[in-house]
Amino acid sequence: MNAPDRFELFVLAEGEKKITEKVVSGMANCSDFLLLKEDHTLGNLLSAYLRMAPHVMFAAYKIGHPNVPEVLIRVQTDGVITPREALVTTCKQLVALYGQLGREFQKELALRKYADQSESAAAAAANDASGSGSGAAGTGAATGLPGQNGL
Repeated sequence: MNAPDRFELFVLAEGEKKITEKVVSGMANCSDFLLLKEDHTLGNLLSAYLRMAPHVMFAAYKIGHPNVPEVLIRVQTDGVITPREALVTTCKQLVALYGQLGREFQKELALRKYADQSESAAAAAANDASGSGSGAAGTGAATGLPGQNGL
């Protein structure tokens, strides 16, 4: 088959750098960043947040070929900060943003587990209370098993 091994799509080879910067000579305050072993997910995320950053005039990404896991991001600034500073600042903001999202998710997950345990305990207590005085016939009706309660 013509496709590369799956691990080659995300594992850097020895000596490979994750990000390289190439200054664009024909444009002022403009750099191209080549991100290895990445795809549209990171390219779109970074370019969208770079466009929202102050002092960034232009930010876009492209994928050269679908089978090559490389993203090229071009960033142009107004000169107050360099394109590298804009990219680093945006990455730090995204790490903080997704860190907060992860903490909120874990908190909500813990609350959901606690609520589910409380609901299970309340349901078990309700079943015990309703089935305790009715004997075997009540137990069969609560379980819905055929052959119980004359069914």
